[in-house]
This record gives sequence, structure tokens and C-alpha cells, in this order.
Amino acid sequence: MADTYQKLQSFHPCFGGNRNNTGRIHLPVSPGCNISCKFCDRKINDHEERPGVTSQVLTPLEAMEVLEKALTLCPEITVAGIAGPGDTLATDYALETFRLIREKYPRLIKCMSTNGLLLSERAEEIIEAGVDSLTVTVNGVDPEIEAKLNRLIVYHGKVYIGVEAAAILIENQLKGIEKIAAAGITVKVNTVLVPGINGEHIEDIARAVKERGAQIYNLIPLIPQSDLRNEQAPVCSQIEEARAQAGKHIDVFRHCQHCRADAVGLLGGKDYGDLIYQRRIVGSDTFSHG
Repeated sequence: MADTYQKLQSFHPCFGGNRNNTGRIHLPVSPGCNISCKFCDRKINDHEERPGVTSQVLTPLEAMEVLEKALTLCPEITVAGIAGPGDTLATDYALETFRLIREKYPRLIKCMSTNGLLLSERAEEIIEAGVDSLTVTVNGVDPEIEAKLNRLIVYHGKVYIGVEAAAILIENQLKGIEKIAAAGITVKVNTVLVPGINGEHIEDIARAVKERGAQIYNLIPLIPQSDLRNEQAPVCSQIEEARAQAGKHIDVFRHCQHCRADAVGLLGGKDYGDLIYQRRIVGSDTFSHG
């Protein structure tokens, strides 16, 4: 496991490694989501630089065509990631895409992000697909706090709300992290930092995920939007304090950017999306939950 983490630190720009010479591509193949987060606003558009936004949603086969073109334009790409625009486990498309990548481009690091609702029960599929690193968004390990950040979850065809929904989500996230980490896959945990809701809870989250086997922790400042549009985004001092609290228990990543679900290229460098997506659809649309 340590060897895998060291490799990611060298060749995965989102783990802080060699960021100037390594690139990544996010393949937007996951349309639906099984959670409705109060800070989430997923759209199809050309101009916003943030998670949950893409120019289009691809099929697995279309994703392979995009990947081939991207590697020609940007041979520095070392990571093929799937981070939405919905949840990667809410449909089968992400795992199908990773299986295709494993066969055609075995040298690429395969990186996947999920909200973790289905992580525990789909862990074996993730392992079988050859995923190298997994990011799980864990915004609370106390159901009372988590319930303030989500409207609902859709779990096995049933809608859950409130503390009940939060408890199901947290249990599945932590069990899933433990299974994935035990298989030798590097686990990164993201937390959306909302000072007025989970700002005093960060150390508890970091401790809990580290105990389950997560190796690196990333704090994402809230973008005030949707139901949390009136919440204050964290200022630099609040972010640094949260990082200090988390750092008592786990490595903390400090170079995250708000990347789109179809980002292509070097972090902080040229984005090749205009060339790849013949871009980009004017206007916006939203996505379904479930």
C-alpha cells in the first residue's frame, strides 16, 4: 500500500506529485446521482470551473475516443479520472470505462471519485476494475451534522431524508473506505468545508477516515450555491485551521483546484477541452437524482 501511495505522490497531480509535468483527464460518464447535496448544482455548460459541471456526458466508448485524442494532444497525462458529473457508482458507466482503460492504456493511473453511498457493496467491483486511487467525499461522521448538508439519499429505490439518511450514508462510506484500503488502493477523502456547519467537526472526520485506512485528506472550500447559497465560504484562516486539525491525524493535501468533471490537461496549465469537446454546449441543463 505504501508503494502505491508513493507512486501517486510522484505521478498523480491531484496527490501533489510532480504537478508541473503530469496531467489528468476527467471523463464525464456518470450522469445520475443518488444523493441530493445542499451545496451541489450540477450543470452542462462551457464556462464554470467547478465540480459537477461538464460540456456533455459521454458513453464509455465515447470516453475512450476522447481519451485517445487527449493523449495525443497532451502526452503528459498520467491519470484518467472519473469524477462525475453525477456519482460514479450510481450507474455502471464509470466501472465499464475503467475496464476499457485497463485493457487499452494499462500505464494510466485510474482515479475514481464517489460520494460513498454504494461504496461498501460495490467495493469488489472497484477492485476488479483496477482502480488505483479512490476519493470519497465525507462531509461529516455525525449524522446530525451530515443531515444539514444533504436533502436526501436514494438507496435501493427508497428515498431517505434527515438523520436517517445521514446515518446510512456515513456507515456505508466508512465501511467502504475500510474495504478499499484493505485491498491496497489508496484512499483520499474530500470534505466540503462549511464553517457554519462542519467547521468544528473536521478533526473528527479526519480521525475516523484515517482509522478506516484513508491516507490523504483534502478540504474543499464551500462554493455558496443552491440551498447553501447564503452560507459563508471559508476564509483562508479558517481553511488553515481546519487543515491543522485534520493534520493531527492524516496527511493533508493543500493544492486542490475546483476542477470540472471534464477537465483535461495540466493543473494550472492549458485546458484542452475546447479542442476535444468541440465546445462547448451553450446554455445549461441539470441532472437527475436516482
